[in-house]
Amino acid sequence: MSNKLLTVNEVAKILRVSNMTVYRLVKSKQLPAIRVGKNYRIKETDVDRYLNRGSE
Repeated sequence: MSNKLLTVNEVAKILRVSNMTVYRLVKSKQLPAIRVGKNYRIKETDVDRYLNRGSE
């Protein structure tokens, strides 16, 4: 698994939710994110970890 950084839009497509939902997950600290200027980047491994939490 790579440590690739994804945009909010890319994460929204992976999770099949809206961009606003991704922003809410970031704000509530359920999904760790890195701030780059005015934008957020989310590690691919953190997205996988978030998805796997639901199956435990």
